[in-house]
Amino acid sequence: MQMFTRRDLTSLFRSLADRMAAEQDHLAELDGEIGDADHGVAMSGGFAAAARALGETEDNGQSLGRGLQLAALAFLNEVGATTGPLYASALQRAAMVFDEDDQIPANRLPELVAAMSNGIESRGHGRLGDKTMVDAWVPAAHAARAGLNAGHDLAATLRAAADAAAEGAEATRAMMASKGRAARLGRRSVGHLDPGAVSAAALLDALASWAAARFGAS
Repeated sequence: MQMFTRRDLTSLFRSLADRMAAEQDHLAELDGEIGDADHGVAMSGGFAAAARALGETEDNGQSLGRGLQLAALAFLNEVGATTGPLYASALQRAAMVFDEDDQIPANRLPELVAAMSNGIESRGHGRLGDKTMVDAWVPAAHAARAGLNAGHDLAATLRAAADAAAEGAEATRAMMASKGRAARLGRRSVGHLDPGAVSAAALLDALASWAAARFGAS
């Protein structure tokens, strides 16, 4: 049985940080259309900080749960406004799921998606259709749970979650924002992608790609 270890957690977050760095300018452009253009910097900086924190402590015998708590704190310390607390809550919820385990069967990784989605929903009180990151995270969580319940292959389950997130992000183009800075635009927000949903889809795509490379594609 393939196992996901504390070192794997660091490796995963480095991949997520790399993806957010690559997406930074694109996310800033999207956010500039309906917000204050800082989402790219926030996501890149937050995940870079989390990856650094995990790398600095991966040889200290930390559990996966403790590692995720550390990542949450690092993200929150780096990023303010709305994004910091939302992703810190997402990572804290994931920490509760993995708790004191120092490694887990790799096929449990989709639980990370479901837990993070729950954390974001609980903290932000967002709903599908609000034109927020929830529109990407909730479909991804549904796909992750469906794959887990059906006993599907890890790579296939995470790819389905990433695809669902991408579809959810694209769907925000037709929505009118009802939360955040974009809500000030009213109907003028229609026709623009929500940057939080787009960054979430990119994160989930990076997770699926990392898992396929680490544990094998279906």
